Amino acid sequence: MGNTYVGAIDQGTKGTRFIVFDHSGTVVANAYERHTQITPETGWVEHDPIEIWVDIKQAVSDALTAAAIDPDKLAALGITNQRETTVIWDAETGNPVYNAIVWQDRRTTDRADQLAAEGKAEWIRERTGLECDAFFSATKAEWILDNADPIKQQRARPRDLRDRAEAGELLFGTIDSWLIYNLTGNHITDVSNASRTMLFDIEKLEWDDELLAEFDIPRAMLPEIRPSSDERTYGTTDPESFIGAEVPVTAALGDQQAALFGQCCFDDGDVKNTYGTGSFYLMNTGDELITSDHGLLSTIGFQLSGEPVQYALEGPMFTTGDAIAWLEDVGFVNNPIETEELASSIESANGVYVVPAFAGLGAPCWNSQARGTILGLTRGTKREHVVRATLESIAYLTRDVTEAMEADTGFDVTSLRVDGGAVKNDYFSQLQSDLVQTGIVRPAVDETTALGAAYAAGLAVGYWDDLEEVESNWRVDSQFKPEMDPEKADSLYGRWADARERALDWADSS
Repeated sequence: MGNTYVGAIDQGTKGTRFIVFDHSGTVVANAYERHTQITPETGWVEHDPIEIWVDIKQAVSDALTAAAIDPDKLAALGITNQRETTVIWDAETGNPVYNAIVWQDRRTTDRADQLAAEGKAEWIRERTGLECDAFFSATKAEWILDNADPIKQQRARPRDLRDRAEAGELLFGTIDSWLIYNLTGNHITDVSNASRTMLFDIEKLEWDDELLAEFDIPRAMLPEIRPSSDERTYGTTDPESFIGAEVPVTAALGDQQAALFGQCCFDDGDVKNTYGTGSFYLMNTGDELITSDHGLLSTIGFQLSGEPVQYALEGPMFTTGDAIAWLEDVGFVNNPIETEELASSIESANGVYVVPAFAGLGAPCWNSQARGTILGLTRGTKREHVVRATLESIAYLTRDVTEAMEADTGFDVTSLRVDGGAVKNDYFSQLQSDLVQTGIVRPAVDETTALGAAYAAGLAVGYWDDLEEVESNWRVDSQFKPEMDPEKADSLYGRWADARERALDWADSS
């Protein structure tokens, strides 16, 4: 083990990172490439799949070169990816027929609303564990097949996209499938990513024919579904097109499930929250599929080869870290680091509340028409108050989900494992602990998403023997306990609920 490693491709919303880990779970090589955010219309977000693939090759090359690691020393590769982001490509040429439609994209909100109006939301939730929302892949794939530029396609092929899809000439996938295809030539996804498409029966663990018919998506387009950690491998890399070596690709996990795995949340009731562009809060519920009565998603956490799937409850919060980016965009701060200085310079937000519903609200409200709102402004309000209120809003959103988790499961959340850029800030972490009223635990290795993919890949080839060995690598960096009086925290949170209510349905055209 001393001279071999496991690599993880972490393909995220803003860019792609490649990280190499050793047997102790320590980072030994790391490189990052940022890709373009394409926003052709308000509420639309796209990525160029070809740019992502080129960036991955560059990041892998840069990381291995910088650390002087021979590609042959990689025992396995794992993939973790932005979930729900949807790609459709030509099976023969590998060329996308349209840009990838990103999970943040809201262009299919009307389609989701139509399904709800037709009384199909509960049916979708029963089959998939998901809310009927534009967040997921089904309506995105449907939109591409209906709307991808027909003139451009007809110049290359005389038949329209739907005919070609029916014939199996087009392939559909989330980003993991797109990468596996480019790495190995195979069309495969894992159970965690399949469970985010709104096309997958979460109990039967297979594509659902009735959902495919609803969205008119031919089964011939769909990838084979495999465990997240697969001893059979998804295939091996082509040495002519990728790093000059044959490396087995043995794992794929949606990014939030990978973070759950990387945080070693292997037991029922273990919880983690990842603070990124949005925040995603998951609880491992073991082999029991729990249907939420409080606005959470039922999803698949992970599956190891030969083992039953591990389910999870999830609370997605669409805008958290992106709210901090907004503070910089509009000039409240010069950089994200400045938020700590400004927020800590005052005793409170002075009655100001920010509801960062820039892309609607996710769990537990699921209100696509909510919009960002600032309430409680007075003539004495300063930028410090708005900055602090924005940081506090992330804690309030987290508490919304925590209380829903506790109500659905009966578990008392006393310790929340956290990761992501924002929680590197001690002030922010303490603020989360105070307002959520729970312990916050930050791990020593903060690249938990990539680490989870690496662990899953390594387990498939015996690089690590079992979950117990993986868990022995997990180390705590810092812990935070609530310092705020519970009654005060409850009062502030109660007022937040009032502010959140006022943001709902603001964009409703009616």
